[in-house]
Amino acid sequence: MTIPTRRLSLVASAGVLALSTGVAWAQDCPIKIGGMAPLSAPGTVVGGEAMRDAMLIAEEDINAAGGVLGCDIDVVIGDTEGLPEKGTALMEKFISQDGVVAVGGGYHSSVGVASKDVADRLQTPTVFAETWNDTITGDKQKYIFRIAPLSSWASSTIWKHALEIPGVEKVAILTENTDYGIPAAEETTRGLESGGKEVVTFSVDIGTQDYAGIVQRMKAENPDMIIVLATGEAGYNFQQQAADAGIGSLDMPFHAGQVSLESKAYWENVPDGNYAFVQRIGVPENLFTEEGKAFAAKYKERTGKDAVESYAMEAYDSIAIIAQAINEAGTTDADAVVAALEGIEHNGTLGKIYFPYGSGKDPSEDGHGDEYWHQWPDVALTVIQYQAEGENSGEATIVWPDAYKTGDPIFVNQ
Repeated sequence: MTIPTRRLSLVASAGVLALSTGVAWAQDCPIKIGGMAPLSAPGTVVGGEAMRDAMLIAEEDINAAGGVLGCDIDVVIGDTEGLPEKGTALMEKFISQDGVVAVGGGYHSSVGVASKDVADRLQTPTVFAETWNDTITGDKQKYIFRIAPLSSWASSTIWKHALEIPGVEKVAILTENTDYGIPAAEETTRGLESGGKEVVTFSVDIGTQDYAGIVQRMKAENPDMIIVLATGEAGYNFQQQAADAGIGSLDMPFHAGQVSLESKAYWENVPDGNYAFVQRIGVPENLFTEEGKAFAAKYKERTGKDAVESYAMEAYDSIAIIAQAINEAGTTDADAVVAALEGIEHNGTLGKIYFPYGSGKDPSEDGHGDEYWHQWPDVALTVIQYQAEGENSGEATIVWPDAYKTGDPIFVNQ
């Protein structure tokens, strides 16, 4: 192998990198890692931009700490547009043209479901950051890992919280026809119905802008609560159009889509969005790890935001985990990196990340389903509520579960 020309020593930084037990030089510098993000419509552009910024901060931190195997890393950012066919093409390009040794990031489930098969076929370790569909790890593919929650976990957070809201007997769900929205709506419906609630679901295509017809049909159902299971900025349009029709978050319990964590964009697009509930991954900022606090400071300075979105933290961690695994493997060889990932303990922004199930231990040995394969099991899931106009999501009240609760929810018209 060729000795790197850019560095001749390994330097470690606690919380970002771990030293390899022996020196095994990479063939070329810089070492390229792919970073997937939706940067164009109909994808969630604000989410993609947050992930891009986070992955580039990870690149800077890793390189400042000594790089990987004596080399700088180069995070090659690619736009998925939130579309499965674009994600597949991007994964092919990353591996076949750009020469990446691993891939991080990823926002939309449909993109993850489609692109994971390419990564596994081409034997490229991939750590998905924000793709929730259970089958992404449930297919038990050798090269696929995930640090986002399972869709079934995320859905249970929403319906369990909804079951605790007084006066809710009928719930209307808005979902998108994607590999995220379809199973999420099914899982949420089953949970609500297990608690004796009536559920009516309305499906739309990703990127839908005009919801006038859906809003009127939903209003006619006279629901007690609305749950949005759709990604992208189009969700802002639905929420404000619902508010204009008298079924928004000022009128009834309303669980908004995760894009509502982008506080500045949220309030610009949904001025009548107060009292909305939003699901958030991770603990409140006052409970961030030291790595989380350090990242939050850099992220806020770079973006000018007042809060750090959970998907930005996931994106950062996905790149940092890959870097640590390559260093611990002592090589960019894919099988060696997979082995390192299966045994990794990474002190990330979201907490201590590890993968207890894989080639060494099948999930079934502990009574779990296949979806636990290469899945981080300790994802914290909370529900926040905006309780003041213009409030940023990092300061919003956590209303569920009790373990992280910072205040009581406000229930309108009850």
